[in-house]
Amino acid sequence: MVTVTSVCGGSPAEKAGILPGDILLSINGHDINDVLDYRFYITEPSLSVLLHRGPDLLTVEIEKDEYDDPGLEFQTYLMDEKRRCRNACIFCFIDQMPPGCRDSLYFKDDDDRLSFLQGNYITTTNLMDDEIDRICRMHLSPINISVHTTDPELRVFMMKNKNAGRVMQIMRRFADAGITMNGQIVLCKDINDGAALDASMRDLESLFPAMQSVSIVPCGLTAYRQKLHHIEPFTAQDCKSVVKQVEAFSSKCKKRHGSRIFFAADEFYLKGGVKLHKASYYEGYPQYENGVGMVACMYDELPSEIKRMNDALDGVIATLITGEAAYPVICDMADAINRRTGAKLCVRMIKNEFFGGCVTVSGLVVGRDIAEQMKDVDAGTCVFIPSVMLRSGEDVFLDDMTVPELSEKLGVPVYTVDPDATAAGEIVRILSDYTGK
Repeated sequence: MVTVTSVCGGSPAEKAGILPGDILLSINGHDINDVLDYRFYITEPSLSVLLHRGPDLLTVEIEKDEYDDPGLEFQTYLMDEKRRCRNACIFCFIDQMPPGCRDSLYFKDDDDRLSFLQGNYITTTNLMDDEIDRICRMHLSPINISVHTTDPELRVFMMKNKNAGRVMQIMRRFADAGITMNGQIVLCKDINDGAALDASMRDLESLFPAMQSVSIVPCGLTAYRQKLHHIEPFTAQDCKSVVKQVEAFSSKCKKRHGSRIFFAADEFYLKGGVKLHKASYYEGYPQYENGVGMVACMYDELPSEIKRMNDALDGVIATLITGEAAYPVICDMADAINRRTGAKLCVRMIKNEFFGGCVTVSGLVVGRDIAEQMKDVDAGTCVFIPSVMLRSGEDVFLDDMTVPELSEKLGVPVYTVDPDATAAGEIVRILSDYTGK
């Protein structure tokens, strides 16, 4: 049961007489405990809604179009609290956060509801049998799973949770129920790589086509790993070996199933100096959000973005900010824009001093590092940063510096662009508007 906090004006719920403060107990006889129950059971055009109002129980009838929302709002998006992760993974990035950040950055969620609603990856260690049954009964799909390894003992060791060894059993239940899945393996050197990785890929292949795709990504290692399990960073040669291993297995999958299923993250290619594939290799980018195929997508779409440019920006100077890993890619984009428009875009690679260690991705670059490393640099008319550096939907870096604060420190406007080929067109449009050219 959940409490109604507000009722949308003119909605079916308001017309039926539901009030803020009413406690929602059930819909059409089904108990409502959270957003999944609510979203699943409101799809019918006729709803019989059981409420608690003060000491009284009452039932109201709602008539609406099929799939329309009746118009109830609740205190939180999930209609209750986020579920905290119960693991102590040896590679957990949150355990490697520097001190002094805002509290929300230290919260570990492992909530299956966010997998369906927002695409989050879950470990399954939080799932009880009744929750697994609910997912299968409602046919909630796809579900994204952080697998890491299919070896039960190794997974328990890596995640420090006795329930971690059940992952293959749970995934088989999902597969048998027709639930589609996407997997992720965070690879740790000398732990779940090599033969262990081969075994995991074999096990996950056995779940195809329910297991649609799997990304293999390197674990992130910051300078704040004191008292944590020692993990060696991947060298350039290690990265080449990982790419070779994953591609060899995925090629066999392509022949057997018509899909590669397994994809190594762009970071392995970039660090290993391995030539990236063309866009078609990535089969529609099922693992794009995990950093798989982002570079190929950018190179694939950039020519059409450049071709559409008609602006003349002769002599206009501006700066593009990026992390170490993406630096050569962003340089290529800047060079293409410069050749087409006559602009003088400069790319500045920011070393991640805030997190330290081996962190090179743009998404973890923070405001203070940009400000410090750009303080004696002529940024030109303005600075562009990729949106992945900011908290989703906000203008705040992970170190709590805001975009306006960074702009003030740099003395020039700071603009946010998406981390893909569309950034090229947006950069040119902003520069044209800004300079009046």
